[in-house]
Amino acid sequence: MANTSASVQLLFLVIMSSGFVFHVTLQPGSCQGDHHGGCIETEKVALLKFKQGLTDPSHRLSSWVGEDCCKWRGVVCNNRSGHVIKLNLRSLDDDGTSGKLGGEISLSLLDLKYLNHLDLSMNNFEGTRIPKFIGSLERLRYLNLSGASFSGPIPPQLGNLSRLIYLDLREYFDFNTYPDESSQNDLQWISGLSSLRHLNLEGINLSRASAYWLQAVSKLPSLSELHLSSCGLSVLPRSLPSSSLSSLSILVLSNNGFNSTIPHWLFRMRNLVYLDLSSNNLRGSILEAFANRTSLERIRQMGSLCNLKTLILSENNFNGEITELSDVFSGCNNSSLEKLDLGFNDLGGFLPNSLGNMYNLLSLLLRENLFLGSIPDSIGNLSNLKELYLSNNQMNGTIPETLGQLTELVAIDVSENSWEGVLTEAHLSNLTNLKDLSITKYSLSPDLKLVINISSDWIPPFKLQYIKLRSCQVGPKFPVWLRNQNELNTLILRNARISDTIPEWFWKLDLQLVELDLGYNQLSGRIPNSLKFAPQSTVYLNWNHFNGSLPLWSYNVSSLFLSNNSFSGPIPRDIGERMPMLTELDLSHNSLNGTIPSSMGKLNGLMTLDISNNRLCGEIPAFPNLVYYVDLSNNNLSGKLPSSLGSLTFLIFLMLSNNRLSGELPSALRNCTNINTLDLGGNRFSGNIPEWIGQTMPRLLILRLRSNLLNGSIPLQLCTLSSLHILDLAQNNLSGYIPFCVGNLSAMASEIDSERYEGQLMVLTKGREDQYKSILYLVNSIDLSNNSLSGDVPGGLTNLSRLGTLNLSMNHLTGKIPDNIGSLQRLETLDLSRNQLSGPIPPGIASLTLLNHLNLSYNNLSGRIPTGNQLQTLDDPSIYRDNPALCGRPITAKCPGDDGTPNPPSGEGDDDDEDGAEVEKKWFYMSMGTGFVVGFWGVCGTLVVKKSWRHAYFKLVYDIKEWLLLVIQLNVARLQKKLDLGRSQHRT
Repeated sequence: MANTSASVQLLFLVIMSSGFVFHVTLQPGSCQGDHHGGCIETEKVALLKFKQGLTDPSHRLSSWVGEDCCKWRGVVCNNRSGHVIKLNLRSLDDDGTSGKLGGEISLSLLDLKYLNHLDLSMNNFEGTRIPKFIGSLERLRYLNLSGASFSGPIPPQLGNLSRLIYLDLREYFDFNTYPDESSQNDLQWISGLSSLRHLNLEGINLSRASAYWLQAVSKLPSLSELHLSSCGLSVLPRSLPSSSLSSLSILVLSNNGFNSTIPHWLFRMRNLVYLDLSSNNLRGSILEAFANRTSLERIRQMGSLCNLKTLILSENNFNGEITELSDVFSGCNNSSLEKLDLGFNDLGGFLPNSLGNMYNLLSLLLRENLFLGSIPDSIGNLSNLKELYLSNNQMNGTIPETLGQLTELVAIDVSENSWEGVLTEAHLSNLTNLKDLSITKYSLSPDLKLVINISSDWIPPFKLQYIKLRSCQVGPKFPVWLRNQNELNTLILRNARISDTIPEWFWKLDLQLVELDLGYNQLSGRIPNSLKFAPQSTVYLNWNHFNGSLPLWSYNVSSLFLSNNSFSGPIPRDIGERMPMLTELDLSHNSLNGTIPSSMGKLNGLMTLDISNNRLCGEIPAFPNLVYYVDLSNNNLSGKLPSSLGSLTFLIFLMLSNNRLSGELPSALRNCTNINTLDLGGNRFSGNIPEWIGQTMPRLLILRLRSNLLNGSIPLQLCTLSSLHILDLAQNNLSGYIPFCVGNLSAMASEIDSERYEGQLMVLTKGREDQYKSILYLVNSIDLSNNSLSGDVPGGLTNLSRLGTLNLSMNHLTGKIPDNIGSLQRLETLDLSRNQLSGPIPPGIASLTLLNHLNLSYNNLSGRIPTGNQLQTLDDPSIYRDNPALCGRPITAKCPGDDGTPNPPSGEGDDDDEDGAEVEKKWFYMSMGTGFVVGFWGVCGTLVVKKSWRHAYFKLVYDIKEWLLLVIQLNVARLQKKLDLGRSQHRT
């Protein structure tokens, strides 16, 4: 018996010294060994008090009744003494709160004198603090409070747990995202954990310990596993305390923001098998730690790398090549490396052939770098490789056939490179385990250099789950080799140059797709309703030639993109009931007719709706409250804007242009305070521009109300829209002055670059209307043309230094062009034509170096036309047409001094010239006075003397006045008729 006991003790010491910690899989309650006396009464009472302090919404502790607490769920007792030694209440409900314990942890746990294992992880204690008394559970060897929503600093009393072997306090969030200064911790307390082998403080704020964290953990002589990711440790020390951390096998320091190179001590730990330094700001060469070392030191340090099984250095700023690193691993007698992750860095150069010598490699992740060239043929030597990720580099050339030797390969992603040549079944024929094939390029270039040429009778040896082939040629036929791929959940054949109908066998595969993308091909035919989709699925069939009625699939589809096809007929009236999970719906650019179904109001999750460029008619129905993007433009919708639009408080984009909508803008729209694009152009809206647009829409970026019947003045409140960069009020009946405060539109004046956003809009620039999409955020435009505005051009306009287009044409503006117009250095389009502007053209206009469209015609401008710089290229005389007092190039009228007569020389004759000028001036005034006297009495004197002549003269004046009034009325009527005709043609 003594020998047996000694053997058991020896076995226990061996196990504990090897660094393993056993995790017991528990039944609802258990005891170790043959103890049948039930649990200790005082401990049962302690457990019941502990239960009383907890909240248990799912009744996980319902078994905690009866006399024998050793049979209660999560309770483990010693097989001999009956004492409670383990309490495992880890929540298995990771996806919700229904199964999580909460409340308070009772002091009664202190009555469990023999407790050595406490696991309360993955519960929800709602921000309460870790109890200090846990540090008094002196027998604890295992403590796991991870993911249990504790807050506040770690109690230093935990440092009293000298027997503790396993400590896990990690939280499942990044404290950098949710900073809490009150939760800053130091690490002085861990020095008392002399037996600790596993320490996980992931997500705990340790910024206060940045300067000494390594020194603190180095005092733990038995530590074999250390997890300190997302702890705010900004300092990665350059040296390691001597002979410390010699037992460390796993080191995780990811997401700490280190701003340094890799220190050499990381490669001196010969027992290290797992190293994760990802998501930091580490820089330089990966092997910079070996620089300036002696040959012997380099050999010793590099030799330690041979023990590594996992090396993760992704999401840093490393540069240089990886040839030397690859040579080190491939030079090991028996390299252990199984995972190499260098993704999301600035590494470059060619992939070395020595990669093929890492025979134990399971995962090779080199995505998001700057690697060049092709994949080395030696890749085929990695017979154990399961994952190969080379996406988003600058690689080119052909994909080697040796790839087909990777029989264990499960996933390959070589997307976003510049591959060329032909990929055949020879590349794929031995990949029996392949599940994920990704060769994509987001560019929609028609020049597809990679061709997927697979025989129609080839039967693949694999069953793929993910196929992503984007912008590589798969067509012209739909790929027949997919006919046995009945386990697909993602199928992407986008921009694959397929000109075919979808074969019948595809609809019969009975797939449960998560994503189907066949967009940007030339597919045709009708789409059946038989396709099935998994929850939250996405369908892209846009930019094809599909026809017939709209397909309605299972209710699981959340994103449906059918734009730019030839679908016809009405939108199904029951779309809201048939597809209630829709969050994104794009049916634009088809031939749909009929009205917008009212059932769309039942799509409670709908956020984006685009049914523009169809033939829809009728009134606008109510939409769900969550929608933030609505585009109904270019249809035949009529009626007034419904007041229900005011309930769309999340609305950001509202585009209703080019319909037949009428009435005044409803005041309910003032509730849409988040809106940044309001496009109501090309309709029949009337009344004044509401002042509340400037008062309740502070985030407005684009206001487009052109081509309506709006009248009144431009409200001053629009000047407060500090984010506005496109203002288009053209082709209305607006009158009054241009607001003097227009120079306060700070988004067009700030030198700070505009915030980038996605959108599309028709904007009149450079004399033509163009559609802007990806660069819309760069457009800065004011168009007030074709109204009845009067007064001066406000000088404040010249404060808008970012302005690219200014169009004030076809108004009744008077006064001068602002002198400092030259300060608009980004101006490309300036149209002031058909006004009543006078005075000279400011010379500063010649300094507008980006100006490429200028129109000053039909005004009363005078003087010499400025020359030089950009005006040299704007040499079309029509720019200055019907300004009779203008002279100089490029028009034919010459200015004084341009006829070849030399100007009088300056110098001695100046005084004589001045005297002669004075004499001429006197004779001019004497002649003018004499002429006035003779002319006045010659006419007026006769009318005074002779009565019959006087009556005849005044009758003639009256007849001329009546004739002029008649002519003016006729011309005004003709002009109004032409304007009405032009507007109606514009809308149609």
